[in-house]
Amino acid sequence: MRVALFIPCFVDQFYPEVGKAMVAVLRRVGVEVCFPSEQTCCGQPAFNTGYWDEARTLAKRYCDIFDGYEAIVSPSGSCTAMVRNFYPELLGEVRRASANTFEFSEFLVKKLGVTDVGAKFPAKVTYHDSCHTLRELRLKEEPRKLLYAVQGLELIEMTEAETCCGFGGTFSVKFPTISTAMDDVKCQSIVATGAQYVVSVDSSCLMQIGGWLRRRNLPVQTKHLAEVLACT
Repeated sequence: MRVALFIPCFVDQFYPEVGKAMVAVLRRVGVEVCFPSEQTCCGQPAFNTGYWDEARTLAKRYCDIFDGYEAIVSPSGSCTAMVRNFYPELLGEVRRASANTFEFSEFLVKKLGVTDVGAKFPAKVTYHDSCHTLRELRLKEEPRKLLYAVQGLELIEMTEAETCCGFGGTFSVKFPTISTAMDDVKCQSIVATGAQYVVSVDSSCLMQIGGWLRRRNLPVQTKHLAEVLACT
């Protein structure tokens, strides 16, 4: 299968290693990948703040670029939810690219039927359910199935796995006090597990969580699911 990569702004600008890890895993399971270099933002920041005309321009551009591909894979539940769930509302139609966009773990488990990608990661790990991945895409078991198959990895569930980390894009900027309080609840739950790493499928959540952990000089590290699965 030949698929196109959609690399969100956060990954492109701050966490390029996540995109590289995703490519490594996809190639390992026999997927041919390509990167349409003309791609830009999916339009979610504009959409969420009420600038629908600007978001619509980006949505149309996305679909024009990706409509010709059998599948588009992204290392972000947030951006995937924007493209698949909200483009139809924004554009007034279901475009092929919108329907064929998949979050990384979803693509592996539900599209390819793969759970074991040959990864090795001997560590204690806990998993954070990002809001868009869990609530908009309805993906909970898919990333966990992939983690359970990683050799040497011990998955320890936290009590607040489904609780929002408080990032929410511009929410954390507009309501910093509330955002920080939400982050406190999430991160205290992470620390209580005794895990060495907290893993998620959204780099924006991991940035929020990682900031809290670093400010307190705690040893828990953050990793995107793709980075864990890329380890052999």
